[in-house]
Amino acid sequence: MEKKSVLIVEDDQFFSGLVAQKLNQAGFEVLLAGGGEEALNVLKEKNPSLIILDLMMPGMDGFEVLSRLKKDEKTKEIPTVVLSNLGQRDEVDRAISLGADDFLIKVNFTLDEIVEKVKEIIQKKYL
Repeated sequence: MEKKSVLIVEDDQFFSGLVAQKLNQAGFEVLLAGGGEEALNVLKEKNPSLIILDLMMPGMDGFEVLSRLKKDEKTKEIPTVVLSNLGQRDEVDRAISLGADDFLIKVNFTLDEIVEKVKEIIQKKYL
């Protein structure tokens, strides 16, 4: 099976580095984008197996990125997991209604649990 790739869209470089390291150890290729515009540019060149998306970013926020992903024929089928410090019911509902496959609140999940969630969603989608 070819190596699955994960695009992490996160403006906190320290946090995205930790998640990337864990995903690399689990056998994933990792792509990084520090914000929404950068993520959309990466997606013009690459087609990741899954996207991990933060909501609170300078410039284009995660809701806008998600909305654009799901409207684009090329990217609408890519599973997207929102990983955010936001966790109010309306924010979760909005992300899910825009097409997010899951919503994880950063403080509630360890890095290992995030990796397990990524594996679970990718297995459902690609096996």
